[in-house]
Amino acid sequence: MSGSGRERAGEAGPPFGIAEVTGVSMVPTLLHGDRLLVHYGGRLRPGNVAVLRHPLQQDLLVVKRLIERRDGGWWVLGDNRDAEGDSRVFGAVPPELVLGRVRARYRPVTPGRQRSAGVVLSWLFSCVRPVRSVSRRLRAR
Repeated sequence: MSGSGRERAGEAGPPFGIAEVTGVSMVPTLLHGDRLLVHYGGRLRPGNVAVLRHPLQQDLLVVKRLIERRDGGWWVLGDNRDAEGDSRVFGAVPPELVLGRVRARYRPVTPGRQRSAGVVLSWLFSCVRPVRSVSRRLRAR
């Protein structure tokens, strides 16, 4: 994932930023190439999708779903259970490494694609959507 993440979770700056999804750990919710609107410092709850610093490689930003608070921080999982790289591997994520909540995702216009009115309207109706939380009953295994 690449993005405009802050150097530290508490650092002053704009409340919103854009990040780009790379990889398949959040499929089907997010796809490779999706762009995300991230609300830095937003209220976090179980079920939210969030951008965080990888606990073992803090220069790497990742996007995961917040499952529950545990001793030591947030338990996070990718929506694609076959992909690795979540709390099943690195444990709970300290709260200071959780940078912000994902509010929406959009898909950029495909380069070289025909720009007819129908194609543009289709893209407008499908490209932007909010990223919703899942049921609060979702718990880690």
